[in-house]
Amino acid sequence: MGNNKKPFGMKDKMGYMFGDFGNDFTFILSTMILTKFYTDVMGVSAAIVGTIMMLARFVDAFTDVTMGRICDRSKVTPAGKFKPWILRMCIPVAIASFLMYQSGLAGLPTNAKIVYLAITYLLWGSFCYTGINIPYGSMASAISANPDDRQSLSTFRTMGGMLAGMVIGILLPILAYEKVELADGTVKETLIGSKVTIAAGVFSILAIVCYLLCYKMVTERVVVKPSEDQKGPSVGQMLKSAFTNRALISIIVASIVMLLAQLTMQNMAAYIYPDYYNSATAQSLSTVLMMVGMIVAAIVAKPLAKKFGKAEVSVVSNFFAAGVMIVLWLIRPESVWVYCGLQMICWLGLGVFSMVSWALITDVIDYSELKNGIREDGSVYAMYSFARKLGQALAAGLSGWLLTGIGYSSKAAAAGQVQTPEVLSGIYNISTLLPALGFILLALVLWLWYPLHKNQVDANVIALQEKHAKDGE
Repeated sequence: MGNNKKPFGMKDKMGYMFGDFGNDFTFILSTMILTKFYTDVMGVSAAIVGTIMMLARFVDAFTDVTMGRICDRSKVTPAGKFKPWILRMCIPVAIASFLMYQSGLAGLPTNAKIVYLAITYLLWGSFCYTGINIPYGSMASAISANPDDRQSLSTFRTMGGMLAGMVIGILLPILAYEKVELADGTVKETLIGSKVTIAAGVFSILAIVCYLLCYKMVTERVVVKPSEDQKGPSVGQMLKSAFTNRALISIIVASIVMLLAQLTMQNMAAYIYPDYYNSATAQSLSTVLMMVGMIVAAIVAKPLAKKFGKAEVSVVSNFFAAGVMIVLWLIRPESVWVYCGLQMICWLGLGVFSMVSWALITDVIDYSELKNGIREDGSVYAMYSFARKLGQALAAGLSGWLLTGIGYSSKAAAAGQVQTPEVLSGIYNISTLLPALGFILLALVLWLWYPLHKNQVDANVIALQEKHAKDGE
């Protein structure tokens, strides 16, 4: 622990918050609008879009782990071990994100648009986003070794994502949709491609600003001594250790399930509000209500986690969120405002887990150090990040396949036509029932499989303090 570093404080928390603010200006944008943009503006099948997103994640199996190894082997600079990557990669990831939303290419042949989507999505997600997100996530354990500080970082990180989600969720539906009168005289909310392109450019610029604030405000304090073998274990050895690490494997599975449920809700918001309820305005309001639920969750998460344990409160909160979504599926409210209100209550439950989720991975990093005798923040976080991306891809892929399966017509959408009643009913089922099942499975994984409940975490903290004292840190 460096003695010449200023103490951990609010500046670190705010800086770390800005890091995920920057991340989610591109990540949340992709989950909220990319599939909708390519079905309704570019005229590409939802199943094809989902498949591309799914296949790209297999590339991440290599790029995420490779970036984690690069981070672990990086030299400690005056700025730290992980921070320099924030500065190096902030502009490339912003440019790559902007390239995905080029409505001017809508007139190209379908195959050309598919190839363009595949290339730009790989460039953004598998290379540029990986190049900044792995160091950013790994940096949390280098900012402070104190579990309470790390929980604060987890909370502020989630708040950064919430703020980006709020900005995108409120502004994008208002700016990118127009009311278009159909031939039968009805008015339909229609996505305008050129406005999506402009919005993507603005969000990319804002992402760069947030990353630079993160770089400026955060201080790395925990310095891990390099091992005698500077190369460290091979990727094969690392993966072998991972598959015998119950805590890591279970949190990976939990992350996949969590994102499958959460991002399905976010992906389908672009369909249930403008298509099922014909109200893009309600989509903006739902983001505000989601923020309210998350703020309440942010207030109660830390004291609850400290008293009962992070895993314990996560189990309860996910069962609660599942219950709300099941109620929505059963009652199928005609009023979009009732739907929005119940969604807000669901986000209250989901938000508690979101607030502690990043602290869970730092617990896993500590557990892995005790188990394997070596601290590899970057490698462990890389595998966790890959799991999150896989969950993202599964959500996008499953949403796309299910939309195609229920008969959603990208040609009708591109022409501004209304989907059939059967398709609209299918959109509602996907939006409510699939997340409910995911939240139930997530709660069961954390309850029955994940081993780092409160007593074990407290014991690990003491064991690591003793280990580091013996090592002379």
